[in-house]
Amino acid sequence: MRSRLGIMIFIVIGLFTALVIGFQNDLLFTQLGYDAEQEGLKDRIVIRFSHVVAENTPKGLAAEHFSKLVSQKTHGRVEVQVFPNGILYSDTTELKALQDGDIQMIAPAVSNLSEVDPAWSALDLPYLFHDHAEVNQALSGKIGSLLFDTLSTHDMKGLSFWTSGFKQMTDNRNPLLSVADFADQRFRIIPSTVLAAQMRSLGATPVPLGFNEVYRELAAGRITGEENTISNIYSKRLYQVQRYMTLSNHGYLGYAVIMSKPFWNSLPADVQASIQEAMQETTAWSNQHTAELDKKDLALIQESQSMAIHVQTPAERAAWEAHLRPLYQQFAPDIGDALMQEIERLHQQRPRPK
Repeated sequence: MRSRLGIMIFIVIGLFTALVIGFQNDLLFTQLGYDAEQEGLKDRIVIRFSHVVAENTPKGLAAEHFSKLVSQKTHGRVEVQVFPNGILYSDTTELKALQDGDIQMIAPAVSNLSEVDPAWSALDLPYLFHDHAEVNQALSGKIGSLLFDTLSTHDMKGLSFWTSGFKQMTDNRNPLLSVADFADQRFRIIPSTVLAAQMRSLGATPVPLGFNEVYRELAAGRITGEENTISNIYSKRLYQVQRYMTLSNHGYLGYAVIMSKPFWNSLPADVQASIQEAMQETTAWSNQHTAELDKKDLALIQESQSMAIHVQTPAERAAWEAHLRPLYQQFAPDIGDALMQEIERLHQQRPRPK
């Protein structure tokens, strides 16, 4: 009898305790209020965006700007997490990571996409673009759309092109004034058949390397030179391990902003619209600020007095361009008739020198 009474008392105490705790939780919830943000976490969409350059470069700044715009336009529903400096994936592994679904968004150098489709090697042709206006005209038009069309069969969705600027030549041996100055040098390139052919044509040995390996290899003397934009030369401190720079503007370095196609297709239509709107605004913002950043970074390199800087003369440019022009015919079969025709049309629209 006592045992049965004890059990009943234990049950009553347990029920009373549960009621008290439940009441306290309700009271606490009432006092703190309803947290809509926490409730919405289960519906939040996270986009992991990996890239390999520093935050203070055109691509790094554009990625952060895009992330903020997407958050604003979706009222926090979509979070773009940016991972710079190759902390997640290098420029040699990010494409596979995207295709495997390990990340949702990347912005590789256009040169790296020639491994996806050889048509992308068109953007590595020397002296392809005359200035930033021509770059924007081409990539926002037919040339850009033809290139993005090649990505669809590889489960990639092209969103936009961001520019890093024009490439300059740097080395440790001697000033690069003529083609002969490249003889017997070892130049780092982004892995690209066109860039490899360009360096061989100039007389140098091409050495394909990932972007974040360049400083170490230059410092160790295993390579003697490289080509890059001013912002990359400054942000990665390449000017500290190179003695000479020729401002040649001989090649374009840009980025294709790409999302996983299956991931893109899984997004609601309103989210897709917000992302596209944010991307369009970011691209316009980036185009406006890239040239300004180049000027600022060039001034900082000049202040360091660590490099002798040569501005290529019109005669030197003409000689380099004529020497490298046969690459257009050499790679036309890889690039394809449609793209080559658009490139020819672009060049024909240039004002004739007086």
